[in-house]
Amino acid sequence: MTKAKNIVWHESEVTKRDRQEAKGHKSAILWFTGLSGSGKSTISAALETALHSKGVHTYRLDGDNVRHGLNKNLGFSPDDRSENIRRIGEVAKLMVDAGLFTLTAFISPYQEDRDQVREIVDADEFIEVYVKASLETCEERDPKGLYKKARLGEIKDFTGIDAPYEEPVNAEISIDTNQLSIEESVEVIISYLKENNYIKKSQ
Repeated sequence: MTKAKNIVWHESEVTKRDRQEAKGHKSAILWFTGLSGSGKSTISAALETALHSKGVHTYRLDGDNVRHGLNKNLGFSPDDRSENIRRIGEVAKLMVDAGLFTLTAFISPYQEDRDQVREIVDADEFIEVYVKASLETCEERDPKGLYKKARLGEIKDFTGIDAPYEEPVNAEISIDTNQLSIEESVEVIISYLKENNYIKKSQ
C-alpha cells in the first residue's frame, strides 16, 4: 500500500531499450534462491565475474550485504522476510530499467514473495535460479556456522530448521550443487542466457 499522496511517475526521455542497446545486451533479474549453504552467493559471484569478462554490465545484490544498509532494520520474522524481498525486488527492477543484469542471492523462502517480484517486471525479465542442495549437504558445508547455532537454539526462525523453505514451482534454471561444480553451474546459466538471446552467442 502506497502511503504517499499526490505523486506522479515522471518518465525519462532515455528508455530502458535505449540503455540496453547502448550496452549491447538485454537486462533482467537473475534471482538465486535456495537454502543457506546451497551455493547462491558463490555461484552468483562467479557468474558476475564471468559476465563482466564478456563485457556484460551487471550488479549483484547479496542477502547479508543488503542487510548491512538498505534492510538493516529488518529481522527474520515472516513479515520482515517478505518486506526484505519486496524492497530488493524494487531495487532490482530499477537496475533492470538501467540496463543491467541484476544478480540477487537471497534465500527468499516463500514462493509468493518471489512471484510478487516476478510480477513487477516484464515477463522475460525475471529468471528464477533454484540453487538446490540437500539440507544435509548445506549443514555439512555450513560456511557461516549458522546451522550449528540453529540446532543449538541460538538462532530462531532459521530456514530449513524451524522455518519453512518453499521450493520453486517453475524455476527457469535449476542447479543441483550436489552434482555440479561452480564452473559447471556458471556455464549452465550462461548457456541459458545465450540460448534465450539475453546476451550474444559470441559473448
